[in-house]
Amino acid sequence: MADSLRDQLLKSGIVKQLKDEKRPQQTAPRPHASPAKGKPPHKPKPARSDGEIDLAKAYAIRAQKDAEERKRVEQEAAEQARLKRERKANVQKLLEGQLLNKADADQVRHFEYGGKIRRVYVDAAQLADLNAGKLGVVQNGGRYLLVPQAVAEQIRELDPHLVALLVDPAAAGVDDDGIPDDLMW
Repeated sequence: MADSLRDQLLKSGIVKQLKDEKRPQQTAPRPHASPAKGKPPHKPKPARSDGEIDLAKAYAIRAQKDAEERKRVEQEAAEQARLKRERKANVQKLLEGQLLNKADADQVRHFEYGGKIRRVYVDAAQLADLNAGKLGVVQNGGRYLLVPQAVAEQIRELDPHLVALLVDPAAAGVDDDGIPDDLMW
């Protein structure tokens, strides 16, 4: 059992010993050089096939692709932000001089917007026009603004989410009790 694996392979005939095989001879250490202790001998790198790339190149390629993806996402976000600013500026231009909200309005018109019941204060004439579809309600800057139907339609074309209430005149109906159909609970 003291035979090494090499000796066992030679005895079995599986491996033939080459006569010109020489064991590497150790060279005598140079007097001024310190011997390398604990370092394995330098092995040459195995030749790579064309399909293989080294790990450093793979990481570099991956990092480059990640950077390109981040840059693309940032550009898309910047473009979306630019478009949103343009829409907001266009809405502000449409709203200039078109607001019909009155400070002394005494009636409340309730409507559903964003999954919640909201309200806007109007007078009697505005309430009738709002229920008839002649006026609309637009949400801007956290406020609900009363605007003419034409302005509400233009804003709907720019950003449909901003139109909080615009009654379709053809579908607008009032029950016998004078309450609009969309207010019935």
